[in-house]
Amino acid sequence: MSQAFYQHLQSELDGIRAAGLYKAERIITTPQGAVVQTTDGREVINLCANNYLGLSSHPQVIEAAHEALRTHGFGLSSVRFICGTQDVHKELEARIARFVGCEDAILYAAAFDANGGLFEPLLGEQDAIISDALNHASIIDGIRLCKAQRWRYEHNNLDDLERCLREAKAKGARHTLVFTDGVFSMDGTIAQLDKIRVLCDRYDALLGIDECHASGFMGKTGRGTHEHRGVFGKIDIITGTFGKALGGASGGFTAARKEVVELLRQRSRPYLFSNTLAPSIAGASLAVLDLLEGSTALRDKLEANTAWFRDAIQAAGFEIKPGTHPIVPIMIYDAVKAQALSKRILELGIYAVGFFFPVVPKGQARIRVQISAVHEREHLEKAVAAFTQAGRELGLVK
Repeated sequence: MSQAFYQHLQSELDGIRAAGLYKAERIITTPQGAVVQTTDGREVINLCANNYLGLSSHPQVIEAAHEALRTHGFGLSSVRFICGTQDVHKELEARIARFVGCEDAILYAAAFDANGGLFEPLLGEQDAIISDALNHASIIDGIRLCKAQRWRYEHNNLDDLERCLREAKAKGARHTLVFTDGVFSMDGTIAQLDKIRVLCDRYDALLGIDECHASGFMGKTGRGTHEHRGVFGKIDIITGTFGKALGGASGGFTAARKEVVELLRQRSRPYLFSNTLAPSIAGASLAVLDLLEGSTALRDKLEANTAWFRDAIQAAGFEIKPGTHPIVPIMIYDAVKAQALSKRILELGIYAVGFFFPVVPKGQARIRVQISAVHEREHLEKAVAAFTQAGRELGLVK
């Protein structure tokens, strides 16, 4: 065994700790909710989960998971094309495709796999992929696996996107795919899909979006960023997750035209070589769609909670990234100070995590707050009060 290798790893870890960048896992002992319990028995207000609609522990969702366990078992012990496809998987594919406005959909064990297995089967050396500079890591990794020519445009910059489209066309790209997050997870920025669609049509390009931080609550009926931007039904490829607003467990999907989905079933490696999505998750996800198609009450409450918190935290003296999304980045800029603020508000009963390099660029450290429909006004008021007290103690606000 090479001791030099392990010494090298320890040195790397020591350097991360010394720089104040070490990411420690905080352990909770309860289901996700507005309030969670930590291992020391304290109850804290949870402001850092992707549980946007509060469905992670919704009684109807839990009951549907129990029922799927009873009727369809714990797992399939197989990949889809061998003997791992059940009726609940086909039903969920049809339902999620309809929900996001596409012809068909394919399920993956994880949303990371949906992006990781997307590009390589569809595009080759003659083609082009144009990606936003701040796209999610799963998109970046998926593109790396593909042999298509690559362009990257400045974040949310339509002029730079058009430059890339012109260059791809000038190089004779056979097919061009523009791919962007619908909502960017660190900033809460909402992609300008209506304007991007116009550019794609001008250059005969396809448009794909990752909807992980949008499905279920963006748009008037929660269909996503494309509904919010008025281009519902006009997106070529949509990837998304059941691990955030749509129940909070795991699993992902790609929705598109039938031809796209069929080719992914034949050639997408994470689909062909990964175990089937657990039946309990499929069953629970169907219950989630029942809830969301039946009422917009949860996304409406989330919208109201978000607007209140954004106004209140700014009034307390903190700088936030502008926008309307329930991702609210409270900008601290210094990684060590962000860590200190996160630690202090936890002592005051608020659970929210600091983000710093390499998760965000150097000098852009922040506390990323995520609002949920399960939060009541009292939770948000206590959170603002704790941020204000901690911010004053640390010299971050007056």
